[in-house]
Amino acid sequence: MLLFIFHLHNVDFAVADWLYRWEGSAWTLKHHLITEAILHDGGRVESQTMGAIAIAGLIISTAWPSLRTWRRPLAYLVLSVLLSTLSISTLKQLVSMDCPWDLARYGGDLPFIGLFESRPANLPDTACFPAGHASAGYAWLALYFFFGAMLPRWRWLGLAIGLAMGVAFGVGQQLRGAHFLSHDIWTLMICWTISLLLAHLLLRSPTRADTRSDSPAVPSPTASNSP
Repeated sequence: MLLFIFHLHNVDFAVADWLYRWEGSAWTLKHHLITEAILHDGGRVESQTMGAIAIAGLIISTAWPSLRTWRRPLAYLVLSVLLSTLSISTLKQLVSMDCPWDLARYGGDLPFIGLFESRPANLPDTACFPAGHASAGYAWLALYFFFGAMLPRWRWLGLAIGLAMGVAFGVGQQLRGAHFLSHDIWTLMICWTISLLLAHLLLRSPTRADTRSDSPAVPSPTASNSP
């Protein structure tokens, strides 16, 4: 519904037009220290570091039997983040859409071709949809389900981390002219859907179901002596 409203009211152009005028009718923040070095390059390193920590945790939980209850949630977290980022990267290669900075409307030399419009054969292939860098943040929405399985009180913190990273990375790219707002909404929707579906498949309940299932079922003495 939100994406339909965006399309109906040209929200993408309204936001991009305002940002473009605010920056002086040029994407002056395209190579800015904050947007490029910190939010783009630094954000990618941050997400990769978090991924490395999650993988290390999974390996450690496999090596130490005392940590076996963490294996399934950590495996879920690693798989969810990996599938989310890979899905967005694959879609970017399959769907040709131009970045705002490529469009004649914003100082480029290409016409705007909508997502569901036929792209002329003479136009170059591009990879600006969905928002790839935002997926490095929104992929961590899986922390909501990860913490829900092991540390339920922290699940809202996990959700906040994923949302904050995704919004920060997405806004940074919009300020650079790399994406429209709807590109980020699509990325958010795809990452959340993958996290949700995998949680249903790999995490049986939002509580410590794995802890109970990994414990041997030992009948009580009274139960064994009952007729």
